[in-house]
Amino acid sequence: VQLQASGGGLVQTGGSLGLSCVNTGTIARINRMGWYRQTPGKERELVARINSDGSTNYADFVKGRFTISGDSAQNTVYLQMSSLRSEDTAVYYCHLNIWATRKNYWGQGTVVTVFS
Repeated sequence: VQLQASGGGLVQTGGSLGLSCVNTGTIARINRMGWYRQTPGKERELVARINSDGSTNYADFVKGRFTISGDSAQNTVYLQMSSLRSEDTAVYYCHLNIWATRKNYWGQGTVVTVFS
């Protein structure tokens, strides 16, 4: 498993930004795939994820603003972020959990900075 994340950058408050993550490795089946974020001094927290049954989970603080989507065939997950706030500033990490082993994999992290 090799997760390659892209997107992120600088955006003004209220703006939009998209993140993409692709798994370039080969795995039999994904249990879930999604995005976490982390700020200095805080634990990494779930932002949104897609489960193997196609269902999605969102953190309360992004509901209605962020949308996660994915392409299981391409092992790709996208996060469309809208109505961004300064508190959304963080390093965003792509995450993948394998069905068979429940092992977690992480991308390299991409920085999102929201400024006013």
